[in-house]
Amino acid sequence: MKKLKYSLLLVVTLLFLGCSSTQSLQEYYVDNAENPNFISFDLPASLLNLENVDLTADQKKAYSTLKKLNVLAFKKTMTNVAEYTNEKAKVKAILKNDKYEELMKLNTPYGKGSIQFLGEDDAIDEVIIYGDNQDKGFMLVRVLGDDMNPANLMQLMQALEKSNVDGKQLEGLMGFFKG
Repeated sequence: MKKLKYSLLLVVTLLFLGCSSTQSLQEYYVDNAENPNFISFDLPASLLNLENVDLTADQKKAYSTLKKLNVLAFKKTMTNVAEYTNEKAKVKAILKNDKYEELMKLNTPYGKGSIQFLGEDDAIDEVIIYGDNQDKGFMLVRVLGDDMNPANLMQLMQALEKSNVDGKQLEGLMGFFKG
């Protein structure tokens, strides 16, 4: 009977220690998808419209590793300032997790932000782009892929300048941050 008690105690302890109270970025997206202060949508990599752009071999390789982009944006208004502050703090706490490696910080006239990644230095599975503007709100973009290479991704960003992204697909997001 003592062995059963100790075994049960050990199992409960391991389960308790194995559970993480820190919310993941994916959980945060799911939890807020229906919140009226947020807009949430997924964009397939094909929206980047790079099929007809003359890409180098490295750029093609980088493009082939992309799957989709998850976008979650919080629009700040005069009536949701407290919620904005709270949600912004939650996101920053999630992004401080050691599993996210910071690539760079951004400080522009439009707001502040950061670019982080999840995975190995030469095989990134997720790039997180976070930006906030004290007047407009904040945005999280998860770039999902398989074994993305940072150097190739930077070259791909240059190719995006040549692409013809369909602006109609992004109108909802742009309207979200107007006025």
